[in-house]
Amino acid sequence: MLRWTIIKILLSPFTLLYAIGISIRNFLYKKKVLNSFSFDIPTISVGNLSVGGSGKTPHIEYLVRLLSQYIEVGTLSRGYKRKTSGYLQVLPQHSAQQAGDEPLQFKRKFPQITVSVSESRILGIPRMIQDNPNLQTILLDDAFQHLAVTPSINILLSEFQRPFYKDILLPSGRLREWRSSYKRADIIIVTKCPTSLSNEKREEIIKEIKPLEHQSVFFSRYEYQKPYYIFNPAYGLNLEKDMQVLLLSAIANTDYLLQYLEPQVSEISKLEYEDHHQFTKNDIGKLKTYFERMHRAKKIILTTEKDAMRLLEHQEFLTENKLPIFVLPIKVHFLEDQASFDQCITEKLQTHKA
Repeated sequence: MLRWTIIKILLSPFTLLYAIGISIRNFLYKKKVLNSFSFDIPTISVGNLSVGGSGKTPHIEYLVRLLSQYIEVGTLSRGYKRKTSGYLQVLPQHSAQQAGDEPLQFKRKFPQITVSVSESRILGIPRMIQDNPNLQTILLDDAFQHLAVTPSINILLSEFQRPFYKDILLPSGRLREWRSSYKRADIIIVTKCPTSLSNEKREEIIKEIKPLEHQSVFFSRYEYQKPYYIFNPAYGLNLEKDMQVLLLSAIANTDYLLQYLEPQVSEISKLEYEDHHQFTKNDIGKLKTYFERMHRAKKIILTTEKDAMRLLEHQEFLTENKLPIFVLPIKVHFLEDQASFDQCITEKLQTHKA
């Protein structure tokens, strides 16, 4: 605790500079010196105030499942850490290096929808509409800070264990904007909640958030699905108590995942990298070495859906060496008020004005 306090003090001058920059930018948008644009078709932004994994990808997938039953849906991401530039409509045969891991995940899971990447949402949205005239709604991935677009619905995610209202600005903390920026949201979702969350705890969190009159607050958690073999999703595997797992991950935070896994298996080893890390041949060689050192008869390598997109580029080596890599899929589940959330989204879309 003392060490972290000292680090925050040392970083405070940089935090002040960052705060000034953010304040100037937001002021310029507020005074319309910088323009923010809206579009003829509805756009739904899903983002957060903090850096790290608040659950944007699974919540966008939830919206895809909800809306694609009735309307033509597309997603637009910047394609973080891709090695291409400009606008790109993602195809299933693209690699993570071409499209980014999350957009590729969207396209492979939902091949019927339009998935695009563009560093600029202002340029990307018109291009998506031009190339796909049947589109009726666009989901904007990680666009809460992108003030150049005024979304029809602005969804803010905040982790249960690390809520925005208890955090401070970068680099001393994890906030990308002032806490007060939550006021731009139409919907606030507290993510990665425990399975059992008392009404008292919910009310306590809502009181801390201080939602405005127009804002709705919901609570969600992850539901982990049956793991499947990375190169054949039809082949699933049940986790068992006598199983040893090597968890390969390059995501922002594995705490919630580990809480799920620990009661399911006998032993967990971890091989962790920074978020969105592009796995190299050396990394894959290290993975093989680590796995071979594991002592139990029942042993597997487990990874996330996002990490699997980057592992696909090493398919030849992984299959030749018969490494049993399984992917753990997740779905978002709303606590008790799922129907209310669905209704909230559909009603806001119905009242969209071009």
